[in-house]
Amino acid sequence: MNVQVNDIKSVVENAFDFNVEKWPLSAADNMKTPYYGLFRDDNCECVGNGSVSSRYHPHTTDDVLSLVEAASEAFEGEVNLQCHFKNGHYVAVSPTNEHRIKVYGEKDTVFPQIVISAGFDGRAFTATMGYYRDLCQNLAMLESVTGTSVKIRHTKSLRPKMNDLIQTFDNLKNGWNNLTETIEHLQNREVQLSEFLIDVYGTPEEDSKRSVTIHRNRIEAIFKRVTRERWQSGRPAMNGFVVSAWEAYNAVQGFTQHDASRKGNATNFDRILLASRDKSVKLAESLLLA
Repeated sequence: MNVQVNDIKSVVENAFDFNVEKWPLSAADNMKTPYYGLFRDDNCECVGNGSVSSRYHPHTTDDVLSLVEAASEAFEGEVNLQCHFKNGHYVAVSPTNEHRIKVYGEKDTVFPQIVISAGFDGRAFTATMGYYRDLCQNLAMLESVTGTSVKIRHTKSLRPKMNDLIQTFDNLKNGWNNLTETIEHLQNREVQLSEFLIDVYGTPEEDSKRSVTIHRNRIEAIFKRVTRERWQSGRPAMNGFVVSAWEAYNAVQGFTQHDASRKGNATNFDRILLASRDKSVKLAESLLLA
């Protein structure tokens, strides 16, 4: 949703209207242990994948708000926010339509999005400059592009460090230039799509009917995605299955984000995060930017 700067506080606090607290863990017969667990204070749901020590300080909604407010400064004025919680706080911050950068004609635009990840895993917070592509509704992050990811130390309170945070996100914004240069490079490079997909996914086991079926369905879905997006953007039909490296990467990333089967009731933001960690997406990036 588009949010005025003055409204960021209420939007974030409404999205994350709870805190995560550290509670002691007991063994049988209420025997004390040196371990603690993390739990939401609104529904007592366990957070994270393991116990923590007595020295661990879980971050708060106010810490997340500090990160979001600092990130919003990088785009000046009204921003678009998407908030998500799953064993941590995740927020996507992007500028409004007026700040979008055209990459291919008028029907294939991308614009920057900063994805803030604040997990309860004892690691530093991360902020990554990714891109949202209108044509396929992909939100992707090219990890190998210089200057598009920063780590932010997890301390007891981030509010007193706002000036440093604002400078960090302002520096991160400069990574958008590197990202658009990379996108232009991918647009100007051609690949043979069928050969590229073999490099990414390999070939199925011939004696496994299930493996062959999964492979065929995946390849067909990716080809349909490329064909549909070529038509929507006004590009000509494929000639000999040759496409730009930009199309090839987005086809793999888009299939993983939107089409790949997922266990449980995965939300759209769940799919974005899963795609960003997917080994096939990472391999596609490394092959095309080698």
